[in-house]
Amino acid sequence: MYSFFKFWKQDLPAGLVVFLVALPLCLGVGFASTNLVGQTGLPNVMSGIIAGILGGILVASLSDSRLGVSGPAAGLITIVLSALSDLGTFEAFLLAVVCAGLIQFVLAFAGFGILANYVPTAVIKGMLAAIGITLILKEIPHLLGYDRDYFGDESFWQFDGHNTFSELFYALNAFEPGAVILGLVSILVLLLFDTNWLKAKSWSTYIPGALVVVILGVVANQFLLGSLRISGKHLVEVPQLNTLAQFKTIFKSPDWTQLGSTKVWVVALTIAIVGSLETLLSLEATDKLDPIKHKTNPHKELKAQGIGNLVSGLIGGLPITQVIVRSSANIAAGGQSKLSAIVHGFLLLFSILFLSGLLNQIPLAVLAAILILVGYKLAKWSLFKEMYQKGLSQFIPFMATIVAVLFTDLLKGIGVGILISIFYILKRNFQNHFTKVESAEELKIILSEEVTFLNKGGILDVLRNNQHKQITIDASRTKSIDLDVLEAIKEFKFNGEQEGRQEIILINL
Repeated sequence: MYSFFKFWKQDLPAGLVVFLVALPLCLGVGFASTNLVGQTGLPNVMSGIIAGILGGILVASLSDSRLGVSGPAAGLITIVLSALSDLGTFEAFLLAVVCAGLIQFVLAFAGFGILANYVPTAVIKGMLAAIGITLILKEIPHLLGYDRDYFGDESFWQFDGHNTFSELFYALNAFEPGAVILGLVSILVLLLFDTNWLKAKSWSTYIPGALVVVILGVVANQFLLGSLRISGKHLVEVPQLNTLAQFKTIFKSPDWTQLGSTKVWVVALTIAIVGSLETLLSLEATDKLDPIKHKTNPHKELKAQGIGNLVSGLIGGLPITQVIVRSSANIAAGGQSKLSAIVHGFLLLFSILFLSGLLNQIPLAVLAAILILVGYKLAKWSLFKEMYQKGLSQFIPFMATIVAVLFTDLLKGIGVGILISIFYILKRNFQNHFTKVESAEELKIILSEEVTFLNKGGILDVLRNNQHKQITIDASRTKSIDLDVLEAIKEFKFNGEQEGRQEIILINL
């Protein structure tokens, strides 16, 4: 118990910051995942909040992740929309979420979590930088008071017909002066809180900059006059639950009559696989951002996610994954343990019960400023310099991942980055499979311990492009050699001796 609350002085403020970031994101994902296909109503809008609460309280409690934060993910929205269209009802979709949770639990025992270990570091860092850039680009319109797209969208193509870049053009031509003022002031205050001078103040540890700018934004907006004052869709919009009866209506149950439907299980498998991959990628990225480099057990994380999705589907919530935006906000706010994620979950619950009126005074421009600073910390120029200095084999997969994520989505971008990383792995295999020793008369090739079919081309390339009278191929250090390589070497020896070109000596072959 002592260990759990050991860092409460850091975790409580961090949990508050994550809550401020997560609230509009949960509402935005809930709105986009249901209303955009006609599944309207309070329960469907609140489905994102339910997933956020469970991701904070339940998943974080069961997880091994020190600083990871779970909740509804924008990356699953297209799957949710397609599923709702195919299944026809929200209740049938909830059953698919329940089944997805069960599948995730099985995947954890099957060792699916090990996949995270095979994603190259350059790709993970590219993913983080891409998310940072995406956050900046996506939140600039909200900073300017142009809120046509839902808060928290991460897709290149948006539901309003625009894309990430065209949205900036429309925003510049339709901005709200009041939002611009509050947004820019919020950024300046957040930058001030990030200076060493202010960090040195003892009280700054317990008063997060995000909370300060939110309070300032709410108060300042009350004093803005006329058209400068922000209202309506430019503010957070938490549904008001004034009675116990209204609170009960936000919960829905799965349609158990669809348990035998093939469509339900196809959707469940899709959610389980995609959600697990997003969780594992976020988990790996969060561990790399963690100041103490805590290594999370991925199998335990998948079990926690599986239980979270099972419960979420049972009571009317969206699918849950670990989310890098909220996790990075937690790290940036100084979180030290999973208590901060749990605190954010309880704050989400408390807010919809008692604070909706107050929360609905928060300008989206202020929250956009917070996310822009989170994005900046993920995509600092120093990261690009660091990756460039490591060489093209690291820099090119890094940049390719960034570009692919920006123009597609997280999983496709990661896939592109991995493919390019594989190219460089194959290239290294082509180059680093033997040692070449040359003299005027002799070429000696000393093979490495492991020689695979990937090395065949490189060995033959050296053998065919030399003018030495004697060639020695030494395999005395070789423990394993692919049959294709062995046959190619012996064929080269046979042809060389038949033509009388060279004397070829094989050692241990």
